[in-house]
This record gives sequence, structure tokens and C-alpha cells, in this order.
Amino acid sequence: MEITFQNLQEKKMTFDMVFQRILSFMSRNPAGNYQLMIGTDSQVHAKHTTFITGLVIMNKGKGAWACIRKVVLPRKVLRLHEKISYETTLTEEVVSLFTEDKKNQLIDVVLPFVYQGATFSIEGHIDIGAGRRNKTRDFVNEMVARIESIGIEPKIKPDSFVASSYANKYTK
Repeated sequence: MEITFQNLQEKKMTFDMVFQRILSFMSRNPAGNYQLMIGTDSQVHAKHTTFITGLVIMNKGKGAWACIRKVVLPRKVLRLHEKISYETTLTEEVVSLFTEDKKNQLIDVVLPFVYQGATFSIEGHIDIGAGRRNKTRDFVNEMVARIESIGIEPKIKPDSFVASSYANKYTK
């Protein structure tokens, strides 16, 4: 099964198309400060659960390009641990598409400009929080460890805005 992405301009983008959009976005200003952020949120509906994985490349203070991947399970996912775990799995799935070669291609865009302040990072945004009143706090260590184990920087609430804001917007 081919993983497809979409945004307001394009539907049914392959990962290779998405990667080319990211490369093109970064190449326009190779001296930028880039964050590649990937995160998933979900919404339980009457007969299904919608999972949206957001993928955002942001040049801090200078704009962003983004797209989503939508996965619909034909049942209500009511157990919180299962829901959070599946959200993390979907994030890991998209991150895994960025092979070492692809990551190196992105790094190569900014590398000549590092001494002028250019940066590049990859973050996994998890829709969980460690706050005392947050029901997901029991799963923070487990999900953070999973994101760290695939070699990217985990972000939780309030810093996980790709999952908690961008992806959330498309789960309704």
C-alpha cells in the first residue's frame, strides 16, 4: 500500500513528491533555520477513528510548507494507551521514510551555510503532556523513548504543536 499525503494545493502526493517539495522549500533559502516536524493526532467518531499525521518543514520566522497523511480505522479507539501508541506508530512510520540518504540530502542543503547560522533538525511531535492533570502523563516516558529510539528529538505539549494543533485541525 502506497502512503499518500495531501495539502490544500495537492492531493495524492507520494512520499517522493513530498520529499521533493521539502528539498525545494529548503533550497530557496539554504541559510535558513529548518525544523522538520512530524506528529499525529486522532479523533474518535461514531463509527471510526481518524488519525492525521502532519508533516511540516518550517524555516523559523520565514514560513513553512506542510502536508498531512490521513488514516481511518473502522472502529472507535477508546483505550487511551492504544490511541496514543497508534499515533506514535504512525509518526514513526512517516519518520522511517526519511532514510539516511534522504536526511543527508536535507542536511547537505544547509551544510555550506552552517557557519552563517544555518540549522536543520527533525522532531517527533507527540500529542501528550506531562502535566499533573493530563490523562496522557503516564505514557510520556514510553512514547518519548520510542521517538528517541528512531533518532529524532521528541516534543510533548506544549511544544508538540504539529500534533496538537496542525494535525488536530484535520481530525474533525
